[in-house]
Amino acid sequence: MADLTPEQKEKKKELAKYKRKVVEKAGVMHDIVEDTIWTDYVKLPQLSEEIGLAMKDVESFLDEHPYLR
Repeated sequence: MADLTPEQKEKKKELAKYKRKVVEKAGVMHDIVEDTIWTDYVKLPQLSEEIGLAMKDVESFLDEHPYLR
């Protein structure tokens, strides 16, 4: 990535926050699948929806700031 302006650097930090939300939710899903699938499987549909919505936020942000792709 070429040199970024200060504003672009701030947007990159903002993008990292959106991505972190996705990764955190995916981590919860991973823990359920790995450790508690037999008792917590009912949580997976909601988590899946939340991950999908968080990914939409990431994609929308990237659409608005394509230089971050």
